[in-house]
Order: sequence, then C-alpha cells, then structure tokens
Amino acid sequence: MRRGALALAALGLLLAWQLLAWGVHRPLLPGPFVVFQTFAVELPGELGANLAVSLWRVLASIALALLLAVPLGLVMGQSERVNRVVSPVIYLLHPIPKVVFVPIILLFFGIGDFPKIFIIFLILFFQVLVLVRDQAAAIRPELVDSVRSLGAGRRALFRFVYFPATLPAVLTALRQSIGTAVAVLYVAELFATQRGLGYYIYVNGSTFFDYPKMYAGVLAMSLLGVLLYFAADGMHRRLCAWQFTT
Repeated sequence: MRRGALALAALGLLLAWQLLAWGVHRPLLPGPFVVFQTFAVELPGELGANLAVSLWRVLASIALALLLAVPLGLVMGQSERVNRVVSPVIYLLHPIPKVVFVPIILLFFGIGDFPKIFIIFLILFFQVLVLVRDQAAAIRPELVDSVRSLGAGRRALFRFVYFPATLPAVLTALRQSIGTAVAVLYVAELFATQRGLGYYIYVNGSTFFDYPKMYAGVLAMSLLGVLLYFAADGMHRRLCAWQFTT
C-alpha cells in the first residue's frame, strides 16, 4: 500500500469526522482537533500508562500464541497420527467466539494481567495453529524427500523446510488476528481491572462523561491496532520478500 494513498484515506476520515461533529453539534462527539489536543495532553500521563499496559498484554499474548501454536501446527502438518487426534478438538473449539469465555476466565483466574493475556492468546492460538497446520500439510512430498535424501533428520526438516514454508502463514494469521485481538482486549479490560485502555475509555465515557478523554482513549486503542498491523505487515514483507517481488 502506497503512503500517499494511506495519507489521503486518513485525511478523508478526519474530514468526515469533522463534518459529522459539526452536524451533530453536541459534546457527545467532539471534533478531531479537540480529541488530538486531549490525546497530546494525556499521553505523557494517565493515557500513556494505560496504553503501555494494553500494549504489554497484546505483545505477551502474541508471543505466547506463536510459541505454542507454531510448533504444534508444524507437528500436526507433518504427522497424520497427531493430526487425527488433535484436529477434532480444533474443529470444535475454533469456531466458538472466544469472547464468550471472558466471564469464565475472569471467574477462574481473577483480576490481573494473566486472564486478559489468556483471552487474547486463545484467539491468536487457533488462528495461527490452523493456518500453520494446513500450510505444513500442503508441502510437496518430493521437496521433503529431496532434503531427506541429503541426510537431513527431523530437526533439519523442521528448520529448513517446514518452518520457512509455513512462515508466510504464521505472519498472515498474525496480521489477520490483530484487529480481533485488540477488540477482545477492550472487552476484557472492562472487567475486574483498573488499568488498560478499555478501562480508561469506559471510565471517562460512562462515569466521568469526559468525552474528549474517552475519544482520546479510542484513538489510542485504534493506533495500537493499526501500528501492530503495520508491524506485522512489515515483518511479512521483510521475512517473506519473495512473495512481494514483481
């Protein structure tokens, strides 16, 4: 995506926001200038602290999901026996919206960072696992046989065949899941916590009725999702450059 097109899209959205704020003409919808000013004032203080907490929760969830889902997906894609055992469980659990588990997880694990991280981890885990498994299973047998004929063992096959072949699937799954992960983070931070952007948005909007601060929190959470998406997209383009050559 070209930077110029992105800049024009951003300007178009800001213009639409400002026109809508003028049309509504109520404190409920402040204009972008007011929100950006509040964002700049709040970022070094309370907003920045809550943004850091939310960022930590998302990054920890991503790291945990990749650490567990990638090896399991590779094993399932390589081993028909393991795939037969695990796939029925994945088939049943994957379609369930993980947000429905929020009250249950909070009930069992209480407050703190872990239940929020675990909720986001569930979303990312299944997305990455399914794509990695399918990609690993689709690797041509002759490619595996040719590398094995050179004396490569199971570890070498994972390192030089399966992992490089499934890396695009990992990064694609990560990029596709970020928006959902941030949305679920907001829901998770509404319960049993006093830290995070979800809490910041809810308190300022529903308790203090400070709408500029509420929209500053929405802006911060939106930027969190956008920047993480761009980071995943940049990693994809850098690590899988052969997919983007013309």
